Amino acid sequence: MRHAMDHRKLRRNPSHRKAMLRNLMNSLVRSERIETTVARAKELRRLADRLITLGKKESMHARRIVFSMLCDKKNTEKLFSGLAGRFTERAGGYTRIVRTGYRVGDGAEMAILEYLPLEEKKAGAKKGKKKKAAAGKGKAAAAKGKAGKPSAEKKESAAKKKGAEEGKKTPARKTSKTKKAPSKKETE
Repeated sequence: MRHAMDHRKLRRNPSHRKAMLRNLMNSLVRSERIETTVARAKELRRLADRLITLGKKESMHARRIVFSMLCDKKNTEKLFSGLAGRFTERAGGYTRIVRTGYRVGDGAEMAILEYLPLEEKKAGAKKGKKKKAAAGKGKAAAAKGKAGKPSAEKKESAAKKKGAEEGKKTPARKTSKTKKAPSKKETE
């Protein structure tokens, strides 16, 4: 059983794993989107979210911790100047993992890990519940309106659609350019 296991080992020794995750973190901060395996993305998400949390603090101590994790001055500067400022209103969950399929060589499941884009402030965000309730009432009224429609109008609209479909010609079926091998009966 894997009780109290802290992280994924990713089939690497500790120094190799640390170096790989550092390189992935640098690539993610630099380009804000990377494609990697699902296991690496899940492990990297923990570290990437921690970087943003430290970037939001904007203290010298936080800068030193981020630099010790990234070991890259440009990426540290980018994180504090722009990337962390994007998430000031957000309390966590700064990254997204989107599964993209399987790698051709070994069949490993691949995913895109990316920082979320800048959110636009919506006017009346607290009124969303009221709008949904009002929309539900509008749908019920629309359903009543459709139910009260006379059957003669339905027949006329169905006849118009049928006439329009008859006027259109169906495209000819495309035939393949490759020829089939002749059967035994054809050759005899």
